[in-house]
Amino acid sequence: MSNHNLSRDEAATRSALITTHSYDVTLDVRDAADPATAGYPSTSTIRFSAEPGSATFLDFISGGVKSVMLNGKALEVDRVVDRDRIILEDLAAENTVTVTGTALYSRSGEGMHRFVDPADGQCYLYTQYEPADSRRVFANFEQPDLKAEFTFHVIAPAGWEVASNGVETARAPLADDAAACSWDFATTKRMSTYITTILAGPYFKATDHWGATLDDGTRLDVPLALYCRASLAESFDADELFRLTKSGLAFFNELFDYPYPWGKYDQAFVPEYNLGAMENPGLVTFTEKYVYASRATDAQYQARANTLMHEMAHMWFGDLVTMTWWDDLWLKESFADYMGTLGVDRATDWDTAWVNFASKRKAWAYVQDQLPTTHPIVADIPDLEAAKQNFDGITYAKGASVLKQLVSYVGFDDFIAGSRQYFRDHEFGNTSLQDLLQALSVASGRDLAGWARQWLQTSGISTITADIVDDDGIMGAVTLQQDARDPLTGKQELRPHRLRLGLYDPDSSGHLVRRESIELDVSGPSTLVAELAGRPRPALLLVNDEDLSYAKVRLDALSEHTVRSSLGTIQDPMARALCWTALWDSARDGATPAVRYIGAVERFAPVETGIGVLQNVLGNAATAIERYVPDAVRDGVRKDFLAVAAAQLQSAAPGSDHQLAWARALADVSRHGDSELPLLRGILEGATVIDGLTVDAELRWSFWQALAAHGQAMQRELDAELEADKTASGREGHAVASSARPDASVKAAAWDAAVNTTGLSNEILSATITGFTIAPRDLLEPYIEPYFECLERVWTERSIEIAGRIVRGLYPGAQDLVAGMEPITHPVLVTTDRWLQEHTDAPRALRRIIIEQRSHLLRALTAQAAG
Repeated sequence: MSNHNLSRDEAATRSALITTHSYDVTLDVRDAADPATAGYPSTSTIRFSAEPGSATFLDFISGGVKSVMLNGKALEVDRVVDRDRIILEDLAAENTVTVTGTALYSRSGEGMHRFVDPADGQCYLYTQYEPADSRRVFANFEQPDLKAEFTFHVIAPAGWEVASNGVETARAPLADDAAACSWDFATTKRMSTYITTILAGPYFKATDHWGATLDDGTRLDVPLALYCRASLAESFDADELFRLTKSGLAFFNELFDYPYPWGKYDQAFVPEYNLGAMENPGLVTFTEKYVYASRATDAQYQARANTLMHEMAHMWFGDLVTMTWWDDLWLKESFADYMGTLGVDRATDWDTAWVNFASKRKAWAYVQDQLPTTHPIVADIPDLEAAKQNFDGITYAKGASVLKQLVSYVGFDDFIAGSRQYFRDHEFGNTSLQDLLQALSVASGRDLAGWARQWLQTSGISTITADIVDDDGIMGAVTLQQDARDPLTGKQELRPHRLRLGLYDPDSSGHLVRRESIELDVSGPSTLVAELAGRPRPALLLVNDEDLSYAKVRLDALSEHTVRSSLGTIQDPMARALCWTALWDSARDGATPAVRYIGAVERFAPVETGIGVLQNVLGNAATAIERYVPDAVRDGVRKDFLAVAAAQLQSAAPGSDHQLAWARALADVSRHGDSELPLLRGILEGATVIDGLTVDAELRWSFWQALAAHGQAMQRELDAELEADKTASGREGHAVASSARPDASVKAAAWDAAVNTTGLSNEILSATITGFTIAPRDLLEPYIEPYFECLERVWTERSIEIAGRIVRGLYPGAQDLVAGMEPITHPVLVTTDRWLQEHTDAPRALRRIIIEQRSHLLRALTAQAAG
C-alpha cells in the first residue's frame, strides 16, 4: 500500500498512542506568482503526548524535507523520512517536533492550489484538504480524530489579502523584504487537520458583521467577509450573500441553541475548485461557479443558497463535533444536506426547497444506490482512497432523505433536542454512530437501534408499487408491494416506511388535485391499506405523496395513464415533481421505453412552472436521447426534441428563466444533432434575435461547442471567441469546443494531453475530456483498448483527484446495442469484465470507478433493448 493511503487500522493505532495538543505553522508563499517556483517553505511545530518510548509517524507529501527536530534533537532526515511519512521514535510523554521542508503548489485542486487568472495575470492561492490533503501543505498527523489547536503564520506579497481559520492578529512588513508581509492569525479552537485552511492572493474583499443577544444576555458578534477574484468583482453579489449568511446564522444559532463557535465567518469563492464548497471553520470555501458572471436562473440561486446553508450547518455538524473516522462521514454530510434544505425552506424566501431536493438531490441518491458499488450510509471505509470515493449520493442525499424520515418518525422537536444535547456532550470532540443514536434516543424516548440497522447499516433502495383490485371504479383490496433487493448481497432489506398515499382527481376546471391523503406505515413485502377498500378509485394514486420516505415508486397502470396524459395539470409542485421522477425511474430501469419519457418532456415540460424541476427533466431528456434510446430511432427522436426546444426558446416569456433553460437544452442536445445548428449560428452572429434572450459568455460557448462538434466552427473562430472572453470560464469553454471538433488529429491531441501529459489543471483537464467524448462513435472506437491499457499507469502517476477525472471521464460508455445482441455481450462490457478479472489486485478505488461505469453502460444498453 502506498504511504499516501492511510488505513483505518493505522489511524486507530496512532490515535491510541498519541494525543495532539497544538500546531504552529508558517508558510512562505511570497514567490507564488513566479511560475518557475514549484514549491514554498513550510514549517510545522507540533506539541503532542505519547506513550514514553513508543514510535509513530507524521504525514507530509512534499517536495523535500529539510530538517526534523524532535524534543530539541535534530534527526537524520535520510533515516526518518520514508517517502511521505516521517518516522518519530523513542517518544517522551510530552513531545515537540518541528518539520521544515518544501511543500508543492498544486494544479489539481488538492493541497495549496495555484491559479493564474487569464483575465489579468494575477496569481491566487487557496487550500483544499478533505479528506487528507493538509499533509500536502504542512507536516501533521492527518486523521480526523487527532484534533488540536492551530496557529498559522503566512508570508506573502504585501498587496495581497491573506486569511485563515482564525482572525488576523498582526501584519508586518518583512525587515529584509519590503515587497512581502508576515500575517499572524489567532489560535483556533480544537479542530481536525482537514478543515484548516489558507487563502492568499489579490482577492476582492467585502466585509460586514452579524450579531445576536444570547439567552444569558451576552452579545455574540461575528465579523463577516466575502472574497472572490478581482476580475469577478463586478459580478459578485455580496449584499445578497451577506443577507443569506445573516439569515442562516440567526436560524442555526437559535435552532441548535449553541452559539456559533468559530469567531469570524468568512466565505471565499475560488477558481478550479473540486467541490461545491468546504466547511473550513471561520473561512468556508466555495466554487466560484457560484459567482454568476453570466445569467443564472432562480433555481441556480436557490442551489447556491442551499450550499451556503449546508456549509453553515457544518460549523456544528462536522466541525464542532467530528466523526472519529470516515466510516461515519454521514454524521456530518447527511446532516448538513438535510439542514441545508431545511435552512433554505425556513430561513429564506424560497418555498420550493424540498421540491428541488426531491427532484434533484434524491435522484442523485437513487442512481448511486442502484450501482453494484452501493454501500450503507454508515459505510465500511478501510482507507483514505475509499473515503475519497464515498463523498457520494448515498452519504449526502440518501442520508439526508433518511434523516427526513427520522424526523417524521421521532418528531422534529425531539430530533432537535437530541442534536442540541449531542453538541453539548461532544463539543470539539469526535463521535461515531452510537453517540448520536444515544442522544436522539434519550430525547425521543425511542430505541433507535432497529431503525439504524435497517436504514443506516444496509444498502439498496426499496421500490413500492400499489396493487389495486378495481371493481368497476370502486377499489377493493389495495396492497403496497415492497421490493428492496440489495444490489450487493441480493438479500431483501424490507425497511419500514412512514409515508402518505395521495388520492388525486380532476376538479371542475380539469386540474388534478388531491382529494385526500392517508398516512400509514409500510413494512414487509406487502402492506394492506384497508381504509381504501370500497372508495372510488382515484385517477392518480400517488405513493409517497409529499416525499416523506426514501423509495422508488412504480405507478399503477391507471395512475401511469393519468400522469402520461395529464401531468401538466397537477397543481401541487411536489406531487408533479414526484410524478416526473416516477416516469424517469421507469425509463432508466428499462421498464418503459425511453422514448415515452422524452415524449412526456416534449408535451409537459413547456407548462412546467418550477424552474428547478424543468432544468432536471430537460437534462434527463438529453441523457435519455443519447444513452437510452435505441440507435435505430435516435436521430428522429433527437430531431423532434430539438424542434420542440427551438420552438420553446422562441415562444417562452422573453427574459424568463424558462427561456434560458430551453436555450441551454437546445445547445446541449445540438452537440449530437445538427438540425438546429443554423439557428444557433444565427443567434451567435446576430442575424437571429430572440426577444429577451441574453446571449452572454456562457450561452455563447455552449452554442460554439455544438457547432464545433459538427465541424461547423473553425479553430480560428473559437480562438477569436476566446480572445474576446479572456476569463477562466472562457478558457474552459474554449477547451471543450476545441476538443469537440470531429477530426482524428484533434481527438489524438486531446487524448495525449489528458492521458500522457501533466500540463492541464483540474478544470482544463475535465473540459478537454468533455470535448474529446463529444464525437461520432467511429472517432472514439480506436481509444477503447488504449483506455484499459493506461488505467493502472494513470492511477499510479496522478493524484487521486486527477486520476479519478481521467478514469471516469474517458470510460467508453457511450455505446449502442446492435439489433439482436444481448446487452451483457456488448464488446465494451466484455472488455471491462476481462480487465476486472485480470486486475483483481488493482486499487479498490480504481476498481470502484470501473465497476460503476460498467453499470451505467449496462443500464443504458438495457434501456435501449426495451425500445
